[in-house]
Amino acid sequence: MTIRVLLVDDQPLLRTGFRLILEAEPDITVVGQAGDGKGAQEQTRALLPDVVLMDIRMPGVDGIEATRRIVREAAPSAHVPKVLVLTTFDLDEYIVEALRSGASGFLLKDVPPDELVQAIRVVAAGDAIVAPSVTRRLLDRFATRLPPAHEQATPARLDRLTERELEVLRLIAKGMSNAEIAAKLVVSETTVKTHVGNVLTKLGLRDRVQAVVLAYETGLITPGAMP
Repeated sequence: MTIRVLLVDDQPLLRTGFRLILEAEPDITVVGQAGDGKGAQEQTRALLPDVVLMDIRMPGVDGIEATRRIVREAAPSAHVPKVLVLTTFDLDEYIVEALRSGASGFLLKDVPPDELVQAIRVVAAGDAIVAPSVTRRLLDRFATRLPPAHEQATPARLDRLTERELEVLRLIAKGMSNAEIAAKLVVSETTVKTHVGNVLTKLGLRDRVQAVVLAYETGLITPGAMP
């Protein structure tokens, strides 16, 4: 299936760069562009994209309000586009508001091209994705609201993990990417991907975000912990 993407950013040069990156992929096509939130809403209605790559700070209707309108308007219909917020502003209020507005993901604009492409595939498939650094900061902010591990119906069985897998889980929870973990442990990125896959499988987790939550719940990592 080809993933239909709508690019929304008030900078034409950035839209051109994103388009070049995405259209090099065989399963992704850019169906349209918009320079503000109002245009994003109109283009979404007309083009029915699968994923809207949405900037936050734009003139007129910003990306937060545009996301809210797009999600609300599409909710009753069979086709609900996924919104992936992409911004230079790594600020808590934008992160929280973007996710509250119905965004399926939040990435910073300095994300490597391959991670951007993968993020689009992830949200198009119905999952959610948040940049590792953003995940850690969100958990640091809200960790005190998480239920204690003993209140969980099925307590985590961290003893299923090897020492290296536990170490990888700690680093994931600190917001480190696979490349950063590989550099810290002096192993290949492929090896790290294998460890991450093992951690998720053994603990019955869907994705890295669930792994971070579990690490906090079990006390493996604490709020404010740094890599």
